[in-house]
Order: sequence, then structure tokens, then C-alpha cells
Amino acid sequence: MKGQTTFWLIASMFFNCKMNDETKPFIAEKVSRSASFEVNYGIEQVFPMFGAFEERKWAPGWEPRLIYPQTEIIEEGTTFKVSGKNHGHGDDYGKEDEYLWIVTKLDAQGHLIQYLVSTPNRFWTITVDCESISKEKTNVEVTYSYIGLNEKGNALNKLSLEEMYKNNLQDWAKAVNSYLEK
Repeated sequence: MKGQTTFWLIASMFFNCKMNDETKPFIAEKVSRSASFEVNYGIEQVFPMFGAFEERKWAPGWEPRLIYPQTEIIEEGTTFKVSGKNHGHGDDYGKEDEYLWIVTKLDAQGHLIQYLVSTPNRFWTITVDCESISKEKTNVEVTYSYIGLNEKGNALNKLSLEEMYKNNLQDWAKAVNSYLEK
């Protein structure tokens, strides 16, 4: 059932791609970037912080609204929405009212989670891969890969990537470390 939901979401996104005009076909662009940072805690404490509901603890304004399942658990297929206005990317991003998120991959043993996020203009994956450095340190690698569904999506993706990585995710490291210090 989870695979069917993901298939139909992706299929509907592609069917919503439109041509710029009658003579010039739309060309989707893909942009990606990765960055790594260290958290001063063990992997068993760090990895859960990247689940949709635990993220509220360290990311101000993060307010996921659960769609599936009925309780706030993270599993493949967990689906929720987040307001575009409070997503933390500045005024240009508020033009998209909300984002639909689906957990597409969860490897709890391997400490990897991947989300598929979509709007009418674009979709992207966010992959968080945690690796133990020591009992007290964890390396976190985060990869964002965006694909535009129209010209606006292509443009927003470039802005999103620039905004997300302007501090090379050191803002994430600081926020997670600060929360776990409490």
C-alpha cells in the first residue's frame, strides 16, 4: 500500500508538469547538494532528531501536521504537511502555501531516513545519513535533491538550495547540539 501511495503521488506530479507555451517544451532541472556536520552526542541520541516529530524540539517554527498514520511515529509511508510560510526559507518561499512530506526510506539500523517533499511547482528528496564517529560523536550527512515541475519550480529550487546551504548546515549542527545539551 505504501508503494502505491508513493507511485501515485509521483505520477500525479509528473502529469501536472506544463509546457511553457505551445512551441517550447518545459525542461525540468535537477539541482542537488550535500553537506556534513558533527553532533557531539552518540548516534542513538542523534538519529531520532531527524524524524519529523522530534525535529520540533530543535527547529523553531517546525510544525508538521500528521496525515498518516494516526499516531506520530516514523515509518516508511508516514505522511504529513508543513506550512510553506513557516518553513524557514524567507519570503520567496512563502509563495508556496504548504509542502507534502512522505517518508520514502527508513533504515533505523543503518541510521538513514529519506523524505519526498512536493508542491505543485517542484519536488525534492532529503536524505539524512548518520554515522557514528565515537560513542560521543556522530557525523550527519544531509543531501537535498530538487527537481522542478515548471519554470517557477526550477527557479525556487535554486533559491532553496542556496538558502538551505548558506551556512553549510552548521546552523543545524548548532541547533541539534544545543537541544541535546539541555
